[in-house]
Amino acid sequence: PLASVQRAAMLSGSLATAATLVASGGQAALEAVQLQVGTAVAPMLAASAPDTAAATAKVGLPAIVDVKIDGIRVQAHRWQDADGVARVRLFTRSLDDITDRLPQIVEQVEALPGTSLVLDGEIVGLRADGTPLPFQVIASAAATSSETQTARTRVPLTLVVFDALHVDGVDLLDEPFAVRNAALTQLLPPDRQVERHIVSTAAKVEELFQRAVAQRWEGVVIKKPQAPYAAGRRDSSWIKVKPRHTFDLAVIAAEWGYGRRTGKLSNLHLAASDSSTGELVMLGKTFKGLTDATLAWQTQELERREVRRTTTTVFVDPPLVAEIAIDGVQLSSRYPGGIALRFARVLRYRDDLGPGEVDTLADVLALSPVIDE
Repeated sequence: PLASVQRAAMLSGSLATAATLVASGGQAALEAVQLQVGTAVAPMLAASAPDTAAATAKVGLPAIVDVKIDGIRVQAHRWQDADGVARVRLFTRSLDDITDRLPQIVEQVEALPGTSLVLDGEIVGLRADGTPLPFQVIASAAATSSETQTARTRVPLTLVVFDALHVDGVDLLDEPFAVRNAALTQLLPPDRQVERHIVSTAAKVEELFQRAVAQRWEGVVIKKPQAPYAAGRRDSSWIKVKPRHTFDLAVIAAEWGYGRRTGKLSNLHLAASDSSTGELVMLGKTFKGLTDATLAWQTQELERREVRRTTTTVFVDPPLVAEIAIDGVQLSSRYPGGIALRFARVLRYRDDLGPGEVDTLADVLALSPVIDE
């Protein structure tokens, strides 16, 4: 069965190994493959829901609710070599080995109890009050292998763990999440674990979501206690909920698409109004949320409004106005507005609004993260 081949390839880190097992022992040999400490396992991913009510309906109650951390997803492996020396490897969600770039995280994993571990978590930077630093600050701090003591002091990074896949010779991948959580609670001190609650009402889930957002977390992840770890899959037993912000923004230009969007204006340039000057200021781009019908309509409308073009881009005046949903913003020098939109997508075009009625730059900047406090 395909699932058996995929699982063996994932756990062994090699499709060739899985093929050899098929040839030598068939399905029984595939199913005998176990997690190997030191070899990255494809991470389990969460599905999405628009709100906590929809998420809770899918997961059921009681449920486990974690704050959602906007950090660097890391799978931490620790074992002892033949000489009894602790070895640590850190892997990203794309299975890249970033151990050498994060010596302070290696030290934290080395200090944990136990001899052999595979832990799933996020690297986060915390302010003095315990609230998280923006993702771009964390990513910048982790982007280089030349970590100085000054850099550590400026942006101290912490591994926050939310799952245990292996503890001291025992594989936990196929155990219910409640069992993995119990192992995690017994293994780690509270300051190394994600903030987690076991809840029995939908109202409590919503309360925790609102609290998490107020504390600058990205949202929550609602988890089914009975579910095993669905390695390498996006599974509905974990459902993430993030706040959605919507703005009416001007479409001031669009880039030609490619692939199945060849011949259609696809990637939209989005702008807000600067209330002090009345000018439109570009904040970012998006090509998401567009149906085939919308692509055809906007291509016709944008070409009708064209004032100039380059090889790749058509600039328009007057702009169209679109309702855009975003998950947040981050500071950026890439666009004139000084920020970039995160996960922007088109909800609809607003034919009832003109360019003078779009949201202001100040409205969008109100979502901007504070880096230095």
